[in-house]
Amino acid sequence: MTDAASITPAASGAAETPPHTPKAKGPLGAMYNWVMRLAAGKRAEPALYTVSFTESSFFPIPPDVMLAPMCFARPERWARYAFGCTIASVLGALLGYAIGMFLFDAVGEHILNFFGYGGKQAELEAAYATAGVWIILIKGLTPIPFKLVTIVSGAMAMDPFIFIASCLVTRGARFFLVAWLFQKFGPTLAPIIEKRIGLFMLAFAIILIGGIAAAALIH
Repeated sequence: MTDAASITPAASGAAETPPHTPKAKGPLGAMYNWVMRLAAGKRAEPALYTVSFTESSFFPIPPDVMLAPMCFARPERWARYAFGCTIASVLGALLGYAIGMFLFDAVGEHILNFFGYGGKQAELEAAYATAGVWIILIKGLTPIPFKLVTIVSGAMAMDPFIFIASCLVTRGARFFLVAWLFQKFGPTLAPIIEKRIGLFMLAFAIILIGGIAAAALIH
């Protein structure tokens, strides 16, 4: 009989790859190191799913800003993070849908106003009348706040099954792509990023600002 104490970790299953240890230097490097440690921490995963859920209905920050460094820090978990992020986002989309259907005047309209879509309900309704599913599929992949799509979908009483299926497709495609890219190229790029952290932080800021500007222009 095999002694239980003699069972090695290799026999009970492959051990997870230890998280990447960030080594960037300087003030920006310290910030980068902190983000990477946070992404690999025990509370990162529930925080990611919370952000993904709330972003689909009212929270302004997209979950990609957490998903990317988490897949960078723990690349072996990329599919798990992407799957959980997708499910949380779709559940949050149902909350946004309910806000649009039952609480549009009390809550939904204020959320649209906050994101600069106040007074454009007629335009959104006209767009949904001709291309409702395509609006969800396309805008779910873009920097445009997804909550705008979910709330208007509820206000337009879109078929809930088509709504859920569309959300699963578009959010799954987005999050799995982000997660795969960062788990694929993140570990290879880590030493380069850490040596040129200032340049990469500048590039990230330009991309982020450009995405926000594009979202503001696409109404």
